[in-house]
Amino acid sequence: MAELAQCADYAVSEGNSKGRRITEARPFARNEFQRDRDRIVHCTAFRRLEYKTQVFVNHEGDLFRTRLTHSLEVGQIARSIARALRLNEDLAEAISLSHDLGHTPFGHAGQDALNACMNEYGGFEHNLQSLRTVDLLEERYGAFDGLNLTYETREGILKHCAIRNAQALGDLGQRIIDKTQPSLEAQICNLADEIAYNNHDVDDGLRSGLVSVDQLEDVALFARHANEARREYPGLSGRRLIHETTRRMINAQVIDLIESSSARIAAAAPASLADIHRATPLIAFSASMAAENRALKGFLRDNLYRHYQVLRMTNKANRIISDLFGAFMGDPRLLPPQYQARAAGPAPDAPWGPDAKARSVADYVAGMTDRYAMREHRRLFAVGEI
Repeated sequence: MAELAQCADYAVSEGNSKGRRITEARPFARNEFQRDRDRIVHCTAFRRLEYKTQVFVNHEGDLFRTRLTHSLEVGQIARSIARALRLNEDLAEAISLSHDLGHTPFGHAGQDALNACMNEYGGFEHNLQSLRTVDLLEERYGAFDGLNLTYETREGILKHCAIRNAQALGDLGQRIIDKTQPSLEAQICNLADEIAYNNHDVDDGLRSGLVSVDQLEDVALFARHANEARREYPGLSGRRLIHETTRRMINAQVIDLIESSSARIAAAAPASLADIHRATPLIAFSASMAAENRALKGFLRDNLYRHYQVLRMTNKANRIISDLFGAFMGDPRLLPPQYQARAAGPAPDAPWGPDAKARSVADYVAGMTDRYAMREHRRLFAVGEI
């Protein structure tokens, strides 16, 4: 299946792709980026996203976003923007669906805790862990470790990392060292991610009761669209008002991003993918929308992410991750067999750090779902649990 004929010359295509690390026969009835997407959807790490959360831990309710629903929402937004800008929709979707594969349980709290545990062993970065997942940890094929994704999908997954780690990643890390830009498809996914989590954290925050509509009326982006919904549907309230408001917010941000990015691309006049790499970032909001987004993020930081009930769970998550890491480092025999084998093996190549045991423990802990991490913690530390 050929890519859409209307894609721009500077979009990623099979013709300008850097290909896969291990050469494979061409796929039948789909292009290389559709193959990437399909491999991602079928992999173990993708299924686990169903039980990894954004803000609220999985057991707190069935209706809150998980990393899986978030990734699907990012994919939908990214495809729409890529289509409007005549870019590679399949690549944008593949990056979107895989961008959170390396996230720990308990969201950013888990990542911060695991990074602290790994401080003397090379640290922990979730973007780098997502790349490690698709390059090494997935065990599905006889010919290679990982999923053997295209360079362009892997570039979008990595997004950014510490310079010391980029130096060890060869061609993939050189862009970060040189401070050049990834593909426009990768740039789209970065902002589609932001649109999705900001607006859906608003929805989850309201659903949880930790923030209120009255509080959000002080946020310009929310207030403007809530008022529009009320004008169109007098008397609208409750969940219908919230859904009408958040969908309008998402629509406004997507339209702004398309229009602003179109103007930037036209001004830069790129003729090829190489021109995209050399240019300044071309996928961006307008100045006014960027300012409104900053205000929304500030509101969520102060009123949701730092809410005392969320901080209580953050504190628990920190303890669970730290306890698990300490237990497995103290006695690797507690690890499942495949992780024991890796822990006892030679030190991993850079950028994975100098200690095979620590990296294997980090791989195991990072791969856990929220509820599995809590269950493992009970098994190891609660009297009477096995």
